[in-house]
Amino acid sequence: MPLIDLANPTRFLGFVGRLVPWLTAVTIVLFAVGLYGAFFLAPDDYQQGATVKIMFIHVPCAWLSMFVYATMAASSLGTLVWRHPLADVSMKAAAPIGAVFTFVCLATGSLWGKPMWGTWWVWDARLTSVLVLFIMYLGLIALWQTIEDPIRGAKAVAVLTLVGAINLPIIKFSVDWWNTLHQPAAVFRLGGPTIDISMLWPLLVTALAATCLFVTLQLLAMKNEIKRRRLRTLRLIEASRPHAVAGTPVVGAAS
Repeated sequence: MPLIDLANPTRFLGFVGRLVPWLTAVTIVLFAVGLYGAFFLAPDDYQQGATVKIMFIHVPCAWLSMFVYATMAASSLGTLVWRHPLADVSMKAAAPIGAVFTFVCLATGSLWGKPMWGTWWVWDARLTSVLVLFIMYLGLIALWQTIEDPIRGAKAVAVLTLVGAINLPIIKFSVDWWNTLHQPAAVFRLGGPTIDISMLWPLLVTALAATCLFVTLQLLAMKNEIKRRRLRTLRLIEASRPHAVAGTPVVGAAS
């Protein structure tokens, strides 16, 4: 099926119905392999001990918190520039998922930071910028709920999403631009990963599993949003129809 055909909501729903069961199975297998490798095969850190195992949850969630927002930014362009019929659906579906990933990132980061830094929270550049990202997710979700018309809401959210995208490079390069407690990049760097392979492969597998989880949840959320909009349209059509009152024939009824 050509990708352009997926712009049709009906065809998209059929595609989702076929793909989601396979994606779900792949996600479960990847999580099983990744978490087994993380907690049973990967060694403890010589300084952090078993606390380092938080990394296998924290880091994938951190990556996904930014990836989901980048997906929303791309969907925003699809809404404002190309007017793709499913772009705003994708944007609305992704926001709650991104908020959850960001919250888990912040929560596991606090759990990791307490034994390492001696405190649950510091106003570190990386931590603060991720907190701003979480607040942005909540603001976008609230804006969707405030505007009842999906078309008007999509345009407003798209503009705000694109403005907020400036925070993504700030999060990425915060440890390079400012002196922070947060460690610099250890996987995707010019000199190659600094993590031993025994820890690197479970981390990459869990990151791939989290990505598959996002795609699965995103497709299901888009499916629900399409059905919700169809139901809203049917209700508006029903409400606009003239109804008979007592003793008065319906307009257009056969005599």
